Amino acid sequence: MEINKIIWLEDIVDKLLWKHNVETHEVIEVIENKPRFQWKESGYKLGEDVYAAFGKTNIGRLLSIFFVYTQDRRAIIVSARDMSDKERKKYVR
Repeated sequence: MEINKIIWLEDIVDKLLWKHNVETHEVIEVIENKPRFQWKESGYKLGEDVYAAFGKTNIGRLLSIFFVYTQDRRAIIVSARDMSDKERKKYVR
């Protein structure tokens, strides 16, 4: 999957920080560090589905990032958090 641009919504950026303690640079690092992508569900618009990216930051933090992937290869971030135990076990395999 190729992502040409990351779209940040102000409310989401705030939520990532206060609720999940995830900073925008960590999301960018995961996307740049070749994460594993997984389709999650169909989006509201045709051709825009929700995906998850599972990967590591530069210092090794394991994150799950959820985003809408658009037809023009943009990722609209909707959430990011530390991987759950189940996700972590699946990721390290």
